[in-house]
Amino acid sequence: MLTVNNLEKSIEGQKIYQNITFTVGESSIVGLIGRNGVGKTTLLRSLVGIIDPDQGEVLFEGTNIHLSPEIKKSIVYVPDSTSAYNSYSIKELVRLYKTIYIDFDEVVFYELMERFTLPRNRKIRMYSKGMKALIFIILAISTRAKCIILDEPTNGLDAVVKRQILQFLIEEVSDRGISLLISSHHLDELEKIADTIIMMKNGEIESVITMDDAKQHYQKVQVVYKGEFPASIENLENIKIIKKIGRVTTLLIKGNVSETCELLQKEQPLLLEELPMTLEDIFVSALGGEDLVK
Repeated sequence: MLTVNNLEKSIEGQKIYQNITFTVGESSIVGLIGRNGVGKTTLLRSLVGIIDPDQGEVLFEGTNIHLSPEIKKSIVYVPDSTSAYNSYSIKELVRLYKTIYIDFDEVVFYELMERFTLPRNRKIRMYSKGMKALIFIILAISTRAKCIILDEPTNGLDAVVKRQILQFLIEEVSDRGISLLISSHHLDELEKIADTIIMMKNGEIESVITMDDAKQHYQKVQVVYKGEFPASIENLENIKIIKKIGRVTTLLIKGNVSETCELLQKEQPLLLEELPMTLEDIFVSALGGEDLVK
C-alpha cells in the first residue's frame, strides 16, 4: 500500500534522516519508534507531502505522492499537536475536511461523535486533551482514507481514553481494511496492537521487525553464577546486560539464541531462566540507553 524508497532529508545543512526504506501493507498496523530527535516527525510529514524529501520517493499503491498530489486524499496525517485548530468549531472543521478530502463522510463523523458522547457545539480549545485526540482521529477515519498516519496519538491521555482510542483503531483496521502507521513512545501500547515495528536510530532505520520475529530472535533471561559473571559471556556482541543486582544478571540475547544459551549453560550457572520479553527491552537493546522518555 505505502512504499518508501531511499528517503533522505536535510534542513539547514543538518541531516534529519537518510536511507529510509520500508513498506506499510494493507490492513496492517505499523509502529515507528526511536529516541527523541531521530527524525520521526519530520519523516511522517514527508510521507504525506507536508515536507518534500531531498531524495527518494513515497509511493501509495504505486503512485508517487509528491508528483501526483491528488493521491493524498487516500492518506491522512494526525499530528501530535492540533493547537492550530483551536479557534475552529466542529462545523468549521467538518467544512475544512470536506474541502480537502472529497470522500469525507459527514454522517459517519457525527455518528462517531455521538458514539463517544462528544459534544458538538464547542470551539476546539474548549475540549479536553483526550476529547481533542478522539475528535481528530474521528475526523481521519471519516475521510475514508486507506492509510492513516498518527504521531503520538495517545500522549498524555488517561487510561480510559487510551483504551477507547486503541480499540476504535483496531476495529477500523479489522472492519475496513485500513492501514495505520503510528509513531509513539508508548511501547507497551504498540506491543499490543502493532504487526510490525520500525526502529529508527541516528536518522536511519536500525531494523524492521514483526512481533513474531522479535519472539524468535530475542530472548530475555535471568542468570546467576557462583562467582563473578563470566567475561567470555559479557563480551559477546549479541548480549545486552539489562540489569545487575548482586549476582543476579538480566540479559537480552539478540540472535543466535540457542547457541548463546548453550554458552551460558557451559559456565554452570546456579540459575538460568527465561523471562517475559517486552518491546521496551528490544528498544533498549537496539537503540541504546535506559533513559528513554515516555
